[in-house]
Amino acid sequence: MPAGPPALGAEVFRRIGEMVSPVCGIELPPGKEELVRSRLTGRLRALGLASFDAYLAYIARDATGRELAAMVDAITTNKTSFFRESLHFDYLRQHALPALRARGGPVRMWSAGCSSGEEPYSLAMLVRDTMPDGEWCDVRILATDISRRMLERARAAVYDEEAVRELPAEVVMRHFIVQSGEPRTYRVTDAVRALVRIAHLNLMSPWPMRGPFDVIFCRNVMIYFDRATQQRLIDRLWQLLAPGGELFVGHAESLTGLAHRFTYVRPAVYVKPFDTR
Repeated sequence: MPAGPPALGAEVFRRIGEMVSPVCGIELPPGKEELVRSRLTGRLRALGLASFDAYLAYIARDATGRELAAMVDAITTNKTSFFRESLHFDYLRQHALPALRARGGPVRMWSAGCSSGEEPYSLAMLVRDTMPDGEWCDVRILATDISRRMLERARAAVYDEEAVRELPAEVVMRHFIVQSGEPRTYRVTDAVRALVRIAHLNLMSPWPMRGPFDVIFCRNVMIYFDRATQQRLIDRLWQLLAPGGELFVGHAESLTGLAHRFTYVRPAVYVKPFDTR
């Protein structure tokens, strides 16, 4: 009879949380044991290990740090979809992009926590659909994530039928190439991909980019951080956002309770005022 999944005790769960939090800021409160066990069981199988104690011992011996990175990658939540939280994209279409067009000059956007690429490619599709031909040529969208596994998928820009099922047919026709074979897959067009630069970034580490950004999407990221980490992140985002630039957070998130100088625009949308004295 095949052995069942390895057990994850409270002490080992606590030790995993202590390893993960300094690396990526993610907190693992009680109640997440089953999520962690299910996410990491695959790593134990890949390494031929029978228990989580053996797995933590393996990580402790791994001087390269690769398995610690793989553990963080496995635990990280990567739920996403094209045009997720559509009210944000409606706001961009109706307000933010017209204002940027009227201003003129280059437009810079950042998708922080881009997962497998659906968010930055949605931004690029919106830009191409909203701005007249040629006006989008100086738009650049930076897409970053801590998960190298997800970034590989983002770079490939190939998605299954389920990923595009809810998109209007005209959007699929304009921005995807249907690839032959079974099951059918959809590749984002080169014209959309050309607006997006994909890079690895741990939000807890130094940031190499200098900005400023006109739009920052940092959605459904802060909910995994404690309050002190949220505060540090918001302070750093403020520094990289251009005056008049807008910050989008997840609809389950809020800046309430954090010290900040952003102006509230609507749920999960904040602007950095031009006068920041």
